[in-house]
Amino acid sequence: MDERPAPAPADERLVSHLTATTGLTSAEAARVVAEVVAYFQEPMDSIVRRRHRELRAYGAKNDDIFVRLQHELAGWPVAAPALTVRQLRRIVYG
Repeated sequence: MDERPAPAPADERLVSHLTATTGLTSAEAARVVAEVVAYFQEPMDSIVRRRHRELRAYGAKNDDIFVRLQHELAGWPVAAPALTVRQLRRIVYG
């Protein structure tokens, strides 16, 4: 289930820059910008649940997953609040 919001209209200056520097068409650059912005607008609770599912699917154990999530969120381009392992567990399991 994809919980990300629909892409917002892309900033025209950024679209122009990408078009000039990458060889993308204006429409392609606008789509890329909108998708990246939407990706980083995913709500933190949704990120935690999604990443937990993804990491569990690869066989990771919860103790390792929650520590990894703490580090991932700390490096997220739009800063998420610092969460304890307990807070992360509560997001996933309620």
